[in-house]
Parts: sequence; C-alpha cells; structure tokens
Amino acid sequence: MATDWRSIPSLTALRAFAATAELRSFSQAARVLNVTHAAVAQQVRALEDQLGRPLVQREGRGVSLTTDGEQLAEALGEGFGAIQRGLEALRAGEADRPVRVTLTASFAAQWLMPRLKDFWEEQPDIGLSLHPDSKVVDLHRERMDIGIRYGSGDWPGLEVQYLASARLVIAGAPSLIGDKTRMTTAELADMDWVLSRSWPEQDALLRQLGLDPDALSRTDISSEELAIAAARQGLGLVVETAALIESDVADERLRIVHEALEKLPAYFIVTLPGPKRAAARAFLKWLKSQI
Repeated sequence: MATDWRSIPSLTALRAFAATAELRSFSQAARVLNVTHAAVAQQVRALEDQLGRPLVQREGRGVSLTTDGEQLAEALGEGFGAIQRGLEALRAGEADRPVRVTLTASFAAQWLMPRLKDFWEEQPDIGLSLHPDSKVVDLHRERMDIGIRYGSGDWPGLEVQYLASARLVIAGAPSLIGDKTRMTTAELADMDWVLSRSWPEQDALLRQLGLDPDALSRTDISSEELAIAAARQGLGLVVETAALIESDVADERLRIVHEALEKLPAYFIVTLPGPKRAAARAFLKWLKSQI
C-alpha cells in the first residue's frame, strides 16, 4: 500500500510526542531533543490539534498518556525503533566499506602504489578500493569517496585540492642517454622515442622544442605504464608527467633531459562537498601529507 505522506504529521511533532511518551515528561524530552520545554509542549499540542484528540495530560511534574496517546506511543515506538535499527545497520556498513578512489591506471601504478605501504602502516584497518579508469566518473553516481584528477583544477560543484605536479618532462634510461641531463634539439631529433598517438599535450611539448612528432623514430605505446616500462629498458625517450616517474628518477632508472615550466595541468584531489566518512577522512589526511 502506498504511503499517504500528506496525512502524516511532521516528524518534529512526532519525535516530540514519542520522547514525551517515553520519558513521561516535557522537560526530560526537551533535554534529550536539545530544545526547550516550551518547544516540546507546543509540538505535542500541535499534534493533538491535528489529530483532533488529546494525547497527554499533566500529572504533577510529569505527564500521563490518554488511551489514544498510549496507542500512538506504541506505534511510534515500533516505527522509530525500526528507523534507528536501519540507521545503525547503514552506519555499520558504511564504516566497514573500503574507501573508494577513482584515478587513472598510470597514477595508481606509478604514484600511489609505491606509497601505499606507508599509509597501511599508519592505518592498517582501513581498506581501499581503487578504480583505475581514464574516464572522468561522477563521484555521486558511482559512490566514490575520492577522485584524483588530472587537469586545471576547475571543476564546479567539487572540493578541489592540489596534490602533485603534472608538468611534462622528457626522460630516458642511462643505457640510452648515458650521463646526459640536457639534450639539444638536434640530439633529441636523432633519438628513438616511445610515444602515445592520442596525447595532445605530449605533441604540443615536442613542437615547442622544434620537433615534429610524426617525423621522430617512434614506437607507439597504448598506455603510460607501458611507455614508462619501455623507457626503463632503453627503448626510447618518453614524455611523461614528473609525478609519475619520481621513483624512477630517484632510483636512477630514468634521467630527465628536459622539463616544461608550466604549473598546470596538475593532479588534484576531488571530493563531493559535505561530511566524509571517518575512513575517507583518514585517507584524505594521508594524501594531503604527500603534497
């Protein structure tokens, strides 16, 4: 049977009466509801007026219930009890649910995964559910707690915080470039490359350096992870964001020979406005500590 919502009194009035019925006192009901004695009494009187029958009667410093009041109190006790149990079950489920994070596969593999050991040493009881995808997903519809996005940081309706530089660099393995840390345009033009066919920013950088992306000796790679892996093996120079080859540069698997100067685009943390689950807050705090 469909609920006739228009016939149901306000939740505020029903709560005021249910608390009064349970505690047999306007004053005690006011304390648990964090409102005034007068506000509770007014809500109960309004409920009586709407129903057209008395529900409570004063009895010394407290109140007693009429027959109708007892009947309504019993029904509300069952109803509010079911609501409370449902909310507790929901909160328990949310508390146990892993933190859902949407991000690109390359950022997950090259930037996040090498750092996760530190997070789990700090928060061993918090689970993470990583969702690598090159497409931008709707955080609300997909029930994502956190997103890590590449771009300008201008996304209306979201809370946005800078996470890591995404400035483009050109890098190669020592086996390919030796001990060089800078290369001329002529030297770059003579090198082998591992590049992507669908990355406008990459081609724009190469053109800024006076290189024709289509004229280079290149191997086309379908993903950033594979391009970086190929570059580590000395198969060619790679164009990549600085954040994704930090560990390779630190461990001398790759050496940077050119860095772009632009500050944007970058990697940003994005979340929906409003309160966050405790587990999500903990992961956000850790992420921000990595900035």
